[in-house]
Amino acid sequence: MNTLYRETIGEGDRHLVLLHGWGLNAEVWRYTAERLAPHFCLHLIDLPGYGRSEGFGAMTLEDMAETVLTAMPEKASLLGWSLGGLVASQIALSVPQRVEKLITVASSPCFTAHEDWPGIRPDVLKGFQHQLSEDFQRTVERFLALQTLGSDSARQDARLLKSIVLGQPVPSVDVLNGGLEILRNVDLRQPMTVLTLPVLRIYGALDGLVPRKMVPLLDAILPGSRSEIIEKAAHAPFISHPETFCEIVGRFLIAD
Repeated sequence: MNTLYRETIGEGDRHLVLLHGWGLNAEVWRYTAERLAPHFCLHLIDLPGYGRSEGFGAMTLEDMAETVLTAMPEKASLLGWSLGGLVASQIALSVPQRVEKLITVASSPCFTAHEDWPGIRPDVLKGFQHQLSEDFQRTVERFLALQTLGSDSARQDARLLKSIVLGQPVPSVDVLNGGLEILRNVDLRQPMTVLTLPVLRIYGALDGLVPRKMVPLLDAILPGSRSEIIEKAAHAPFISHPETFCEIVGRFLIAD
């Protein structure tokens, strides 16, 4: 039987679900959780097919969101990083009554670059898909290096991310390809304009995958949301700048 891995830590009556990014698992939140647990009840979930949530195959974004819903409290705020931000956004769109607040981190409703939209070039994502079948570990390592590129602690952050990947069961190539397909094809820009719940978007100023020039474009598309840019951070601001990150998150969740 396929079962999602969920770990619950922390105290309080404010529930926060944390969703990781492509290729990784919930251990990526370990240091964030230590800072947030005294104030919130945290639910760390391995996305289906990742880490300890074994037995799942490739999924659409809708199926992934539906599966994560089964492991969520009845009502909670969602925090999703990168691919996890898309999953969190899809849950908020599908069942807004179960989501108090939405936080996306280094994420985008549309990851692929278009003529008038900054993002990851389609050929880069296609290249990752091709390389996965030939050399899984090298491809994931390259992707992790891209995520930390530019920050002062880039080498240290990349080592930490790599240890998190290799410290848990490794996703199948099928699951990883499915995740890349979501990043390559999903576009939630228009659907997200209907969201009325509080939304916070956090970015790294040096992020090479979700460039900061996207921020004002989304400010215009989603005027009801708020954006925060962490200077000198790349694609994993919660790892390179944990204190600043947790302060921003805590302030948003506690605000009425």
